Amino acid sequence: MDETVAEYIRRTILKIPRDEIKTVLQKWHFLSETQLETLNFHQIKENISQDVVQLCEENSAGIKQAAALDIIYNHIYPDKRVWSVYQMNKTGEETELFDVTDFKKKFKRQLRSALKNVTISFREYEDNAIWIRIAWGTPYTKPNQYKTSYVVYHSQTPYVFISASVLRSNLPLLCQALVVASNYHDIRQMELRSHSLNSLKDIVFKRYSQNFQTYRPRQLQESNVAPTNVDIRIIPENRNEKERIWRLNREVFGDGAQPKLEFAQYKLETMFKSDPKMDILNQKEPFRCLIKFSSPHLLESLKSLAPAGMADAPLSPLLTCIPQKARNYFKIREKKDLFPESFVNP
Repeated sequence: MDETVAEYIRRTILKIPRDEIKTVLQKWHFLSETQLETLNFHQIKENISQDVVQLCEENSAGIKQAAALDIIYNHIYPDKRVWSVYQMNKTGEETELFDVTDFKKKFKRQLRSALKNVTISFREYEDNAIWIRIAWGTPYTKPNQYKTSYVVYHSQTPYVFISASVLRSNLPLLCQALVVASNYHDIRQMELRSHSLNSLKDIVFKRYSQNFQTYRPRQLQESNVAPTNVDIRIIPENRNEKERIWRLNREVFGDGAQPKLEFAQYKLETMFKSDPKMDILNQKEPFRCLIKFSSPHLLESLKSLAPAGMADAPLSPLLTCIPQKARNYFKIREKKDLFPESFVNP
């Protein structure tokens, strides 16, 4: 077995939590059950990784097997990467039967026609998702297995999720290969990124809205019951305000769990003007600033602001439109209309 392959397998094993190494290896299906039984999963991970490499040596593992293990790891732990959403387009409404074999063949042919030193691996999953792993080289160097691009494509949809460690010059090659292989005509990057791949899917596939309930949860009903030891003269006002906040919050966010996004970014461009006689702020260049909201779970944090009394209800549409607009990057420019062009027509 090549030393590069052995080292790559060892490092992949070290990334996996010790209690889950056996499960990952079983999904790999490269080591036999008999070989797995010889492994001591209670020792330190360094020793486990060396023992796994020894078994792979016996089975003559190559880069194909190492890449398959890496795909399995990234499928189980997709939140370790940052994912960007791309949308492909067709002219007309024609529909075609999807052939996964044809897709793989076209993808490989298109990419390798532009760059020969590249490693391409595929793995299919039960939700019609095709995972693609690409390790990039150059015309003079072998593919770097430690700087890989990942693509998740759901057949019969126009959406592609890409997590890329790729030179800027190689990204157009990747996009072109996707367009050709999937029989679309063009592709564009959406202003939507997150560590949570599943949440990105929920947003673009509109799955999060299925969590919205049409009834008022009992917990919320009980929370608005007036305490017996509070002055009865202020209870109706507090209750009405709680009702108003709850109603407005529910209209915006619904009752279900929100998709998980870690940030939302807003770029503002505006012109400051002063009295013509003063001639102080009449600058040709606009004033620019960047505002970024971040949280481990941004949408749930926004949802809790008004009920917690930390913000007025309803929140600004610039914050609440994120899942509906399917974006968390915004550019806000001056215009005569009520809302900026980039916000109304992203």
